Amino acid sequence: MFQVLSGAWALLLGMMLLQVGNGMQGTLLGIRGALEGFSTYEMSVVMSSYFVGFLFGSRMAPEMIRRVGHVRVFAALGSMISAVLILYPTIAEPWAWAVGRVLIGFCFSGVYVTAESWLNNAATNETRGKALSLYMIVQMIGIVSAQGLMVLADPSGYVLFVIPSVLVSLAFAPILLSVSPTPAFGSTKPLTLKQIMKISPLGCVGMLLTGGVFAAQFGMSAVYGAEAGLSVGQISAFVASFYVAAMLVQYPLGWLSDRMDRRKLIAGVSLVTGGGAMIGMLFGDNYWMLLTAAFLVGGSSNPLYSLLIAYTNDFLEHDDMAAAAGGMVFINGLGAIAGPLMVGWMMSQIGTGGFFLYIAVLMFAMVLYALYRMTQRAAPSVRDTDRYMPVSPSASPMAVEFAQEFAIESSQEAKRE
Repeated sequence: MFQVLSGAWALLLGMMLLQVGNGMQGTLLGIRGALEGFSTYEMSVVMSSYFVGFLFGSRMAPEMIRRVGHVRVFAALGSMISAVLILYPTIAEPWAWAVGRVLIGFCFSGVYVTAESWLNNAATNETRGKALSLYMIVQMIGIVSAQGLMVLADPSGYVLFVIPSVLVSLAFAPILLSVSPTPAFGSTKPLTLKQIMKISPLGCVGMLLTGGVFAAQFGMSAVYGAEAGLSVGQISAFVASFYVAAMLVQYPLGWLSDRMDRRKLIAGVSLVTGGGAMIGMLFGDNYWMLLTAAFLVGGSSNPLYSLLIAYTNDFLEHDDMAAAAGGMVFINGLGAIAGPLMVGWMMSQIGTGGFFLYIAVLMFAMVLYALYRMTQRAAPSVRDTDRYMPVSPSASPMAVEFAQEFAIESSQEAKRE
């Protein structure tokens, strides 16, 4: 662990600061939008726009890096993020915020691709798993820490927009000033979506549904809190609960994943998510029950992303895993774009309960489909499956490939033993 920190501390520190900025802007816009009088559906369009930009960025960033290099892409996208964060309160209009969110999503996606390729290049076969775990942990710490900063100033002013802008600007200093070789950036011919769907129907359907649930948490939880009349401090704790739970539960679920039929675990975890959402819908007027619901939903739904990737890998040849990564992330991105829009529509129709009802419907659908798939083919032997590796649902295809490389190496090493 110390070997990883000594070689990649600057990158990990920078990424944590970036996640603080990203986590703050999502929550802040949800609260400020209510103060500005934006409707729930207008805010859903704003929040969905981030995932539109993120999806395009994940596909365009590799070509940008090949053309002008990692350092230039990293610096240019970081400057754009900082500028957009400052502009939000200047042009308080839904259309302007939607455009800003597209730009922010595009830039963060490009930054993730760049940083993750650097991290992969710096890791060795022995340290790759620890490096990926540390990367996910610092991302979660950044998002959770961001919620604590929300109480430092009045969300109707400018200070809370200045803080993430400054943090994002500072994030690039340790990364760009550290002595690190620029990695070569190769390209992988992706599998088509039809091919991936044929290989793993549950993996594809699950990634679509999980994308919608994650986007609801990341984009609309603060909107829900504002509509429910929670204070800024209560909204911050509510949003943080999703990610604290995800960080605590990710590794125990991973341990279970490597020791049982992953379809059963997918069904069980989805059932817990749906049950947690039902608690939030039925008892959302009790704040402690609301936090419990957020903890259950976040702790079970976020690890589903890694679990579905591991399950899909069970049916792929090692040479095809990297090729499938882009397609899986793309499917997840489609669900993420639709998620806030659907939540916004449901909240406008039936009230704040629509937030949790949306999550419950998707997760119960996952349970039913996982049970159906269990009747269609036998599960692979646990001894023949690759290792589970935690990946954040906000990761780029580069991080997914990174995780798959480690899974392949771990599998091959186990077979040699």
